[in-house]
Amino acid sequence: MANMAAEMDKAEQAALLHFYAESGMAELCEDAPIDRFQQSAEILQSRAKPQPQQNVTAPAAAGQSAPVNKPSPLPAKGQKAAAQPITPAPQASQLTIPGEAAFEDARALAASANSIVELRAALDGFTGCNLRHSAKTLVFADGNPEADVMFIGEAPGREEDLQGTPFVGRAGQLLDRMLAAIGLDRETAYITNIIPWRPPGNRTPAAHEIELCRPFIERHIALAKPKILVMLGNIASKSLLDTDKGILSLRGTWMDCTIGETKTPAIPTLHPAYLLRNPAQKRLAWSDFLSLQDRLEQLKSD
Repeated sequence: MANMAAEMDKAEQAALLHFYAESGMAELCEDAPIDRFQQSAEILQSRAKPQPQQNVTAPAAAGQSAPVNKPSPLPAKGQKAAAQPITPAPQASQLTIPGEAAFEDARALAASANSIVELRAALDGFTGCNLRHSAKTLVFADGNPEADVMFIGEAPGREEDLQGTPFVGRAGQLLDRMLAAIGLDRETAYITNIIPWRPPGNRTPAAHEIELCRPFIERHIALAKPKILVMLGNIASKSLLDTDKGILSLRGTWMDCTIGETKTPAIPTLHPAYLLRNPAQKRLAWSDFLSLQDRLEQLKSD
C-alpha cells in the first residue's frame, strides 16, 4: 500500500482519499500496526480450548444443606439427548421502536408551529426519534420557502449531515444540474427531505422513523404552501401520496398530495442518488422534469 501511494501523484492520492471519504471510511490507519494473521490464530486457539462449566446455585436456607449440582445423566444407548433451551445472543444494533407517547409528541409539536422558523425549532427540540442521536446535525431545508415548487427527498447523506443542508453531495450536485436544465435553482425552488436526520450508514429509514417524521413534513408542506410538489424517490412518494406502488410505476404521473383539506399537484420522479447508480434512467427523470417545466409555465400564464 505504501509503495503504491508513493507511485501516485498528488491528484491521484487526493482522488483516492475522496473515494474513501465518500465510502464512509473515517480513518486510514491505526496508531500501531496490527498483525491480523496473529489475531485470527489467537481467536481460533481460544475457541479450541474447552471452557470450564460454572454452576451457579442459590444459597441454602437456614437448616438446609446446600444443593449439589449433578451433571445431566448420559442418554441410554439408542436414545437421544434431551434438547436444551438456547438463549439467543443480544443484538447490538436493534432498532428501538418508541411508544405512542413519542408519536403524540411529534403530532403536537408539528401542529404547534405557526411558521417555518417555529417548525425548525420544534424539530430541533424533538427527542423521540432515534436518528437524531446518531446524526451530527439537523438537516432541515434549503432554497426559497416561498417558491412555487417544493422538492422532497428521502433523508440526508454524509455530506448533508456534515453541512446541515439537504442535497449538497453528489446527488445534490446532480439535482442542481437538473434544476438548471429547466430554468430553476435554489433561489426559485424549495428543497427538503422526509427525514431530517441521517440514518446510520445511509440505510433506508425504518417505517416507525418515517411515521415519527410524517407530522413535521406534512406541517412543512402546509406552511410553505407550494403550488407544485416533486417527490424524489420511493420513500417520499409512498409516504406522502398514500400508495404502495414503486417509483418506477409512479414516476411521471401527476397526482394530488392531500394534507388536511388541501390538495397540491404532485409528480413523483427518480431520486438523483438512484440516477447516479443507474445513469440509463436519466432519460426518464428528464421526461418528468420537462413535464414539471410545462406545469410551471402554465402557472405563470394563468
